[in-house]
Amino acid sequence: MSPRKAAALRDSDGERGLRDHLVITAQRLIAEQGAAGLTVRAIARAAGVADGVLYNHFADKEELLAEAVRAHVAAAHRDMGPLPAPGTATLEANLSAYLRAGLALHRSVVPVFAGLIATPAVLARIGEPGEGESHWRDDLANYLRAERDRGRLAADADIAAAVAVLVGVCHDEVLSAVLPGIPRAPAAIESVVTTLLDGIGPR
Repeated sequence: MSPRKAAALRDSDGERGLRDHLVITAQRLIAEQGAAGLTVRAIARAAGVADGVLYNHFADKEELLAEAVRAHVAAAHRDMGPLPAPGTATLEANLSAYLRAGLALHRSVVPVFAGLIATPAVLARIGEPGEGESHWRDDLANYLRAERDRGRLAADADIAAAVAVLVGVCHDEVLSAVLPGIPRAPAAIESVVTTLLDGIGPR
């Protein structure tokens, strides 16, 4: 984007418009190349503004990166689309859909967080989801509780443990791909779901 376009953003949309433009630009760079090594100069050039403009809107680079990572995570959640509702289809089909969505989400966000390990100041500023936002893990837990209430899961099913198993599958596959030296064949989604339901399915 040219400096003239960035100036037009500032004039037409106000300072908030330019701030959002900087966050969106940083989010795009993070999605394309990761957060590790991303500099203020690179963000400014991609946004079509002078380096110092960033400090008119953010206390430091870490604040901008934290905002951009939150935006990236929120976009990854939106990309999942609607998840199955309780009481519909079969437990196997629904949990397979949740696990596929979780894997796609983790493939998108885990490499970004892995790239920020060396910058804990950014990680410290990435908090809980904002108002109106939810996490896939929370959606999964709520789904399982609702199915348990409907009697489609065992009355004593340990929802927290079931969620931990599915989250662990996502972490295992994605981290195995991100971290060098530990290649591992991913478990089949259907096999994971079948094994899980053997423990929490109705008896």
